[in-house]
Amino acid sequence: MAGSYNRITLIGNVGRDPEMRAIPSGEMVTGFTVATTERSKNGDVTTWFRVSAFGKLAETCNQYLRKGSYVYIEGPLTQREYTDRDGATRQSLDVRAREMRMLDKAGEGGNSGGGFGDEQGQSGQGQGQSSGARDAWTQPRQSAPAGSGDGAGSMDDIPF
Repeated sequence: MAGSYNRITLIGNVGRDPEMRAIPSGEMVTGFTVATTERSKNGDVTTWFRVSAFGKLAETCNQYLRKGSYVYIEGPLTQREYTDRDGATRQSLDVRAREMRMLDKAGEGGNSGGGFGDEQGQSGQGQGQSSGARDAWTQPRQSAPAGSGDGAGSMDDIPF
């Protein structure tokens, strides 16, 4: 019998600024919401997801994401039912983020793109980088002028 697999991919906007806290084990967790919107002839349908990120990814989400940030989130989905303050039964769609990518264009919301995975290294891009290193990573590389350097041609000289 084949095993099962639970993973959802979200592309949407952060609904509120992330909030980071420590859990009893000492690990950091950041919580925020993401809204996805499906457009149709009958109108827009928005679905809200509660996202939790742990460890290094939690720190990255807290540092770079803000309300309105355009983001890609990937991880397992759980649905839970709870009773709100008014006694009504509500449902919540919760995602434990395993990977996060900032999709904002440069200059929008302070984010300039890039990807971050959890401590298991699923993304590996940009983990633990300071904002200066991250900015250098997202900037286009400038090639050296022809004839400079150690005699090796630049990548721009390759015809394909």
